[in-house]
Amino acid sequence: MSQPAASVGIIANPASGKDIRRLVAHATTVDTQGKISIVRRILIGLGALGISKALIMPDTHRLGEQAQEGLAHTRYPLPEMELLDMPVTDRAEDSERAASLLRQSHVGCIIVLGGDGTVRAVSKGAGEVPILAVSTGTNNVLPSCAEGTIAGLAAGAVAKGLVSPEAAGVRHKWLEVLVNGSPQDRALVDVAALSGRFVGSRAVWDMGDLRQVAVTRADPATIGISAIVGVVRPVAVEEPVGVVLTLSPSGGRRFLVAVGPGLIAEVGIEALRVIRLGEEVEVSSSRPLILALDGEREIVLQEGDTASFVLRPDGPWIIDPRRVMEKMAAARLFELSS
Repeated sequence: MSQPAASVGIIANPASGKDIRRLVAHATTVDTQGKISIVRRILIGLGALGISKALIMPDTHRLGEQAQEGLAHTRYPLPEMELLDMPVTDRAEDSERAASLLRQSHVGCIIVLGGDGTVRAVSKGAGEVPILAVSTGTNNVLPSCAEGTIAGLAAGAVAKGLVSPEAAGVRHKWLEVLVNGSPQDRALVDVAALSGRFVGSRAVWDMGDLRQVAVTRADPATIGISAIVGVVRPVAVEEPVGVVLTLSPSGGRRFLVAVGPGLIAEVGIEALRVIRLGEEVEVSSSRPLILALDGEREIVLQEGDTASFVLRPDGPWIIDPRRVMEKMAAARLFELSS
């Protein structure tokens, strides 16, 4: 445990898990007080590993400040807590801006509280800084259900170099989205093309609008858009391929899919295509279309717009806290000197 001091970033999205899918499905909600409690336990875990500083994204709910206020008495010294100097807009751009500031501050790991959309936003600013995501969102393919204390211990171990990102995580694939030939945005899990012209509530919950889905990974035991691919052709996160589906609300092979908590849908699949790293695929030519990235509507395609996506191998490092703890235990790094 006599490693040099290190710092860790914390990005807790106060809005995660509060979209329209909470009204049309039956998801468990992690409320503000629950997120504050998770951050407290993260800070305790970081302190036990000797992390010197925790840099936290500010937000209108004051999650970081309230977490610190409830930690007057702890067994181990807590890291010094510092709020990032940045404006608060309550939009996804806050998470991206915070991640960029944390990268510039040379933190050793970023802990994210949110869902797939929050992790996607953080990845756009984090660069090479490893990300450990804790599930507090609706779609949670990327985040794990790690207990906050374990998340703090695991992120601290990565930040101090006790366990490397290569040993404890995966270099995640991503989908680069191009519109009219120019890079526009990215997705880490899935890109979905939906009929329509209005972004609306942003969250995707009506599967009848789907016309095309591309994924970097797919597991039938998850929920969300990628689960549609998962029940047809699972894709492991380490597998150097992606999958593209063409969907039809009335034809093709029919599948039953858990697309949300307590939300089961029937989808019709017309065609399936496995794509390789670096391969570019055209988005469905029907217009108007909306492109949803990791479950959230982001890009409107009008008549005359062209769009495509490319599967890339060099996305963010996503840390698995269980693997970190297993590596630590195997190396006897939890053993205290007498």
